[in-house]
Amino acid sequence: MNPVEIKNLYFKYEDGENNILNGVNLNLGRSEIISVTGLSGCGKTTLCYCICGIIPHIYRGLIKGTVNIFGKPVKEMSFGLVSTRVGVVFQDYDMQLFSPTVEDEIAFGPENLCLGHDEIKRRVDTSLGLVNMEKYRFEHPENLSGGEKQLVAIASILSMEPDVLIFDESLSRLDEESRDRIKKTILLLKKSGKSIMLVDHGVENFGISDRIFFLEKGKLTEIDKQEKLEGLIELYKI
Repeated sequence: MNPVEIKNLYFKYEDGENNILNGVNLNLGRSEIISVTGLSGCGKTTLCYCICGIIPHIYRGLIKGTVNIFGKPVKEMSFGLVSTRVGVVFQDYDMQLFSPTVEDEIAFGPENLCLGHDEIKRRVDTSLGLVNMEKYRFEHPENLSGGEKQLVAIASILSMEPDVLIFDESLSRLDEESRDRIKKTILLLKKSGKSIMLVDHGVENFGISDRIFFLEKGKLTEIDKQEKLEGLIELYKI
């Protein structure tokens, strides 16, 4: 059973005239990294919303097809339950950070699950270790660099212990050194058993992926890695 299985997915927002997604099919396996790319406005974030439950639990619209998390339809799961299985790191890390210390930020999710003190501490320690940010435990997030803030955002998601991680344009605001640090962290997460979807428009970030997909006119197509440099670099004029 795959962590994520999408079959013949169509979606149109309530106030939209056209479908954003037009028959998307996708499987994400265990300990796999896939990349989804496409031009701005093609529906990449909408696809993320469908997987993590924001659609249909928060944003409404006309939806057809199925999105399953470990075999269970997202529409039949509570949003809270989905958030314990699928974690999303968004592009704007500043919007995700609001606590006075890194430790408080990472503990926020487990505290809302009403976990015990020892379990919360274990999750904070583990999450900090996974992103190599232990020495910043008591630092205010505002004092960190962009790359460090993004690592804290990742750690806050990891503290919920999701099986699936989605990075929605999470590398786009970072410099090369910070991007490399995040990519190394993603590879470690894959090694630890996480399934990862990297949504990005930067061709330079695709090297860590097992498979690459292109979203265009609501349809998702797998790209052969040999075509990546020739086709995508030409598309983005890099």
